[in-house]
Amino acid sequence: MSRRFEIPATPENMVLGYLDSTTPPVLEVASGDVVTLHSFPAGGKETLPDNLPVPADYMAALDTLPQGPGPHFITGPVYVQGAKPGDTLQVDILDVKVRQDWGFVSILPLLGTLPDEFTDYETIHPVVDHVKNVCVMPWGTEIPLDPFFGIIATAPPPAWGRCGSPVPRAFGGNMDNKELRAGTTLYLPVFNEGALFFAGDGHGVQGDGEVCITALETGVTGTFRLTLRKDMQLDWPFAESATHLMSIGLDEDLDDAAKQATREMVKHVCERTNLSRNQAYMLCSLAGNLRVTQMVDGNKGVHMLLAKSLL
Repeated sequence: MSRRFEIPATPENMVLGYLDSTTPPVLEVASGDVVTLHSFPAGGKETLPDNLPVPADYMAALDTLPQGPGPHFITGPVYVQGAKPGDTLQVDILDVKVRQDWGFVSILPLLGTLPDEFTDYETIHPVVDHVKNVCVMPWGTEIPLDPFFGIIATAPPPAWGRCGSPVPRAFGGNMDNKELRAGTTLYLPVFNEGALFFAGDGHGVQGDGEVCITALETGVTGTFRLTLRKDMQLDWPFAESATHLMSIGLDEDLDDAAKQATREMVKHVCERTNLSRNQAYMLCSLAGNLRVTQMVDGNKGVHMLLAKSLL
């Protein structure tokens, strides 16, 4: 029977701004165990509101954790017993909830999709209405919450050293994919003994593209089932929900990210069916939906969704 664990939202259980295979595990679990963890908004004290309460554990993390090369609070790593390089970690996202009463949205120098056109820099603090499950923009618009973790990852290969948190890579990381919500399963390649699972960068809601540089950056709590898959060999993240397969492309060039997402979907369709590569490619052309995941994280993201009912 699987066990359940919770990682407290304390600085000793987090890193700030990087992923590193040498980070000591904060928890060791068996395959199939369930882990609940917490995260805070990206950014530093300059993002805090003047007139809203800041959670004590968030302030403790801001005061304590040394700044890495990125702005993201990341919880972990979690060591999964038996995991070896070449395995796959199955991450079932069981639940994600917003844990703060506000979030922030920023326009920042040299960042975002249109940095030369938006130079009137500002940060706003939409209020979270937990009863209505919305965030309320300063001008009154209510946007339904759809929370997720911007960063879900295994540790990078040891040869890569310490990787800054902003750029998503083969280990996952800052994919900022709003489809990775509760009910979705993410498969990640394992590059280290124990897999070393991380999650962080809480988002309350985000549009495809994340064009201004931020989602609703806020604190979230998530629950994950971590399952070791010796029968699955991956060199790149892949996901699925109850209804759809989801391939993931990440590249500095958006065209190349789209090519990768298409290539990955063709591969997975062939693995799950008797279709030839040509047939899978044509199926993707008729029924696969390419979406821009994010435009702003160094490696841009494109994901493809394909209904399982068509397989």
